[in-house]
Amino acid sequence: MAQYVMTRGRYTRIGAEFDGDGVNFAVFSEHATGIDLCLFSPDGARELARLPLPERTGYVWHGRVPGLVPGQLYGYRAHGPYAPEAGHRFNPHKLLLDPYAKRITGHPRWAEALFGYNTAAKSQDLTFNTRDSARFMPKCVVEDPSFHWGNDRPPAHTIAQSVIYEAHVKGFTALRDVHHAGHFLGLASDAAVEHLLDLGVTAIELLPVQAFLNDKFLVDRKLTNYWGYQPISYFAPEPRYMSTGQINEFQHVVKRLHAAGIEVILDVVYNHTAEGSELGPTLSFRGLDNRSYYRLDPENPRHCINDTGCGNTLNLDHPMVLRMVMDSLRYWVEAMHVDGFRFDLASTLARDDNGFQPNGAFFAAIRQDPVLSRVKLIAEPWDIGPGGYQLGAFPHPFLEWNDKFRDSARQFWRGDAGLVPDLATRIAGSAQQFDHSGRSATSSVNFITAHDGMTLHDLVSYSQKHNEANKEANHDGHGQDYSDNMGHEGPTDDPAITAARAQRKRNLLATVLLSQGTPMLLAGDEIGHSQRGNNNAYCQDNELTWLDWSRADTALMDFTRRLIAFRAAHPVLRQKRFLHSRMRDTDGADDLIWWHASGQRMTAEDWQDPALSHVCVELRTASGTPAYDDLEYALFLVFNGGPEMHVALPRPPEGKVWSRHINTAAPDAAPETLAAIAHVPAHSVSALVLDAEA
Repeated sequence: MAQYVMTRGRYTRIGAEFDGDGVNFAVFSEHATGIDLCLFSPDGARELARLPLPERTGYVWHGRVPGLVPGQLYGYRAHGPYAPEAGHRFNPHKLLLDPYAKRITGHPRWAEALFGYNTAAKSQDLTFNTRDSARFMPKCVVEDPSFHWGNDRPPAHTIAQSVIYEAHVKGFTALRDVHHAGHFLGLASDAAVEHLLDLGVTAIELLPVQAFLNDKFLVDRKLTNYWGYQPISYFAPEPRYMSTGQINEFQHVVKRLHAAGIEVILDVVYNHTAEGSELGPTLSFRGLDNRSYYRLDPENPRHCINDTGCGNTLNLDHPMVLRMVMDSLRYWVEAMHVDGFRFDLASTLARDDNGFQPNGAFFAAIRQDPVLSRVKLIAEPWDIGPGGYQLGAFPHPFLEWNDKFRDSARQFWRGDAGLVPDLATRIAGSAQQFDHSGRSATSSVNFITAHDGMTLHDLVSYSQKHNEANKEANHDGHGQDYSDNMGHEGPTDDPAITAARAQRKRNLLATVLLSQGTPMLLAGDEIGHSQRGNNNAYCQDNELTWLDWSRADTALMDFTRRLIAFRAAHPVLRQKRFLHSRMRDTDGADDLIWWHASGQRMTAEDWQDPALSHVCVELRTASGTPAYDDLEYALFLVFNGGPEMHVALPRPPEGKVWSRHINTAAPDAAPETLAAIAHVPAHSVSALVLDAEA
């Protein structure tokens, strides 16, 4: 092996840091007895040197190699006890990824050598596997993340201004006629940016872009981990999305989107890693210090705690693991300039040995951090662990995905009885869940569809899931979508069914964009994308999930654009204060009034009427809102889930008339002035504005 000099180095900056005249390496392991730095040839095929890190300060092992430069390939091997019953799984025959690696060369190639134990043995993980895994493992790359950002500035849209667009890097760009289709740089293409601008969204929320694993069971079935919820590195961008292998590709995308006024939010997975249960491979964390990085069963540390359903749970109770997560988040903000994060299975992050703790270590760390406390933070408020469903329990400034909004809207428009009170609650911002602890009405992230579940088109085209392509006998995916095929399962040429489906899609989109809260759209819904009824397309990296722009429903796109523009034009739809039908101090008017179609205010008996199928609401600004705090600025919304009807309109102020600007039954109609009684088409949404009398 080649000769290299190794000096003591520094422990203060964990990871591989180029300092201009060499590279400092530092890695955490509390229970290791030694850590080797392995240096590799440029092609990764030859191990050039194996250098024991000479110093340990606290539990950080460190050393410096003069003369090394960015581009150097490396990995680690860890020495220590192999004692699964005590939670230790050290095996120096396994090459390990640096948890702080800023780039990796690719993905592991599945082989027996990746496992710390002999998989064929009866006692399985109690055995010790001496096969060397280096040739099957990707290598870490020393990187200098500096980038010429110029005058890049975050768009800094307020939450009240935000319309979030959830998208997959490859799915959004693969079938675009652009350079670098299917890669990061495809997001920076004129076509991609112009679509986002034309639609009117303020932020793109990307499914995981931190490097992730292709699960062995998927590879064996000739499928792919498409969504990316199996992280193997929290600092490195996913290699398959890079055209040239350089991390500055992602930085270029962020800079380009920022220049267009579009924020970038990352879907991040800090609840578990791709190493899975104790029967999973040894790729990084498990080999460096299984007992520190993972939560283990206190009565039998051989086994991982599995609150995530993915085999393991990251141990954020450990200060150095929490530090890794915080360092990772800050890196993506400071080095990559991202604008926020959506936390997968966020309930896991708040759980310690005593259960869910909304003011626990992770959330306390973020809320006091001067970098992270100023970016957008979104929680997926559930997991499968004890007390896992925690909608509304997260602290400010976190927003939360609101599945109650999703389900109430789907059921109401499907025609389920008794949904009027639920829908009304969601339209007004789900105050029961979020109006506490100083939280705002924007805390609820309202959505109808997301990556997990049916697309909008499929929601109105299929009554059952169709996941056969996943090769799990259609057993995977949740079984309750509240979907409706509207008379025929799947594609149809029947014009009546096609028209009804189109109108219901418009109704669902209107419900999201006319409600209090923060709206989120799924990429492709605006152009009618279908996954042919697959509600769990996590493993479908193909034309089932890629957006087909050549077949875009331009009429639906136009209507979606119109809805977003309408929301942007009317601040009453995007208030921070909750509306509770309370009298305003300035004029004595209520901030919100629920009306019956008859023109009377809703009564308790009306709300309990199972035959009621409409919601009529007059919205004004909440008391104390600095702008538009007057009676004349109001909207009147009608959500009619039943047959056509006539609605008595509230008396407008002198000099004003009610004009209908949105009508989902006539999506292209120009604004129309209405008399005291409005005709509302069946199964439709109407949005009325107070305009000046002609």
